[in-house]
Amino acid sequence: MAGIGFELRKILKRDSYFSLVQAYLYAGVISSGPWILSIVGLQVIGLLSLAASTSEQSISHFHTTITYAIVASMVLTSLLQQSFTRYAADRLYEHKVDTIVPNLFGALLLVTVVSGVVGFAALWWWFPGQTLFYRALLLATFVVLGDIWIATIFLSGVREYKAIVTMFVVGYGTSVVAALAMREMGLEGLLFGFLIGQGILLMGMIGLALRNYPSPVFLDWDFLHPKRMYPSLIFIGFFYTVGIWADKLIFWFHPETSQVAIGPIRGSLIYDVPITLAWLTIIPGMAVFLVRVETDFVERCQAFYDGIVKGAPLAWIENKKNEMVKEVRHALVEIIQVQGIAVLVIFAAGSWLLSRLAVSDLYGPLLYIDVVAAALQVLFLGVMTVFFYLDKRRILLWLTGLFAVSNVIGTLVTLHLGLPYYGYGLALSLLFVVAVGLFLLDRALTRLEYETFMLQ
Repeated sequence: MAGIGFELRKILKRDSYFSLVQAYLYAGVISSGPWILSIVGLQVIGLLSLAASTSEQSISHFHTTITYAIVASMVLTSLLQQSFTRYAADRLYEHKVDTIVPNLFGALLLVTVVSGVVGFAALWWWFPGQTLFYRALLLATFVVLGDIWIATIFLSGVREYKAIVTMFVVGYGTSVVAALAMREMGLEGLLFGFLIGQGILLMGMIGLALRNYPSPVFLDWDFLHPKRMYPSLIFIGFFYTVGIWADKLIFWFHPETSQVAIGPIRGSLIYDVPITLAWLTIIPGMAVFLVRVETDFVERCQAFYDGIVKGAPLAWIENKKNEMVKEVRHALVEIIQVQGIAVLVIFAAGSWLLSRLAVSDLYGPLLYIDVVAAALQVLFLGVMTVFFYLDKRRILLWLTGLFAVSNVIGTLVTLHLGLPYYGYGLALSLLFVVAVGLFLLDRALTRLEYETFMLQ
C-alpha cells in the first residue's frame, strides 16, 4: 500500500528529530494501533472502574467478554483480510481509486451480515442464561470489531497520519469515558460504553476512506470476483490468526489452567496477565520495521522491478537486488536490536512491574518467556512482510500453516509438562518458523532474478 510509504518518506525528508518521532509514531499507530490500544483501553477501564467501586466480578466479566469478541472477530475476518488487502493494493496500482470505497462498503456489508448471523447463532445457543441486553451488546460489539479489522486495511494507504492518530485517540478515549460513565449499570454499562467508542472509531475510519478515495458508486462486489480473489491469501490470513491465538485458546479451555467467567466463556488468569504485558513490548519493533520496510526497502524493490519492466542492463538489476537484500538485512537486525532492548528491560524490571500491578512474582518466568515470544512474533511478521512484497504466497501458506500447527502441538506438550514450561510452546513455535522463514527468504532472494524472469 503506497500511501504510508509515501507519507513516511515525506516526513523523514525534513531531517529533524521531531520528524523522526512523527514517522515512528505514525508507523506505530498503523502497525499495532488497534491491537495495542484495545489492550490499554481495556486495562484503563478496568482500573478506573475498580477505583470507582465497580464490582471486581463485573470488571473481570467485561475484560473476558471483550477479549472473546476480539478473538472471534479477528478469526472470522481473517478469511477476508489478506485477500481484500491484495485487492485494494492492486486497484491502487492500476490507479482505479474510484473502486476502493464501493468495494470497502461491499466488504463491510458482507462482514456485518456474516458476523451478525454467526454471532446471533452463537449467542442463542451458548448464552441462554444471560440477559437479552447483554447478548445484544455482545453481538453489536462483535460485528463492529469485525468491521474495524476490515476498515483498518485502508489506513496504510491514507496519508493523513495526524487524522489517524486523532481518530484512534478519540475512539478509544470515548470507550474509556463512556464505559466509566455507565459503570453503575454493571457489566452491561461497561460493554455499552466500550461499544460507543468503537462505533465512533469505525465511523472515523469510513470517513477517512471516503475523503481519500472518492467514488460516484456506493456499493460494489468486484472484490468477490473469482479472478480478483486469491485463495492462498484466504488461508494465509486464517492460519496466521489461528496461530496467534491457538495457545491462548488452549489455556482458556484447559480445566487446570482456566476458570469459568460467564456462560461458556472461560479465562486463564495464570496466562492472560503475562501475555498481555508482553504484547505491549511489540510497539517499538513494529514501528521500526514498518519505517525501514516502507521507505528504503520499498524504494529498492520498486527500482528492481521497474528496471526489469523497462529493460535495464542485468548488472543494474543485480545491483538493485543486492540493495534490496541489504535493506532486508538492516531491517531484521534493527528488529532484533529494538526487541532485544525490550526483552532486557522486562528481564531487569519485571519483578518491579509485577509488584506495581499487584501481580505475584510467580508470574515472572512466564512473563519473561512471553516477552521473548513477542519479539520473535515481530521478527516473523517482518519475514512475512518481505515475502508479501515478493509475492511468495506459496511460501507464506506453508509458513503460516506451520506456525498454527506447531503452536497447537507445542502448547499441548508444555501443558502436559507442567507449570515451569508454560509459554514455551508459543516461543519455540515462533523460533522454529522464524528459522525456517529466514532460510527460505535467503533462498528466495538468491534466486530472485532467475525466478522473476523465468516464471513469467
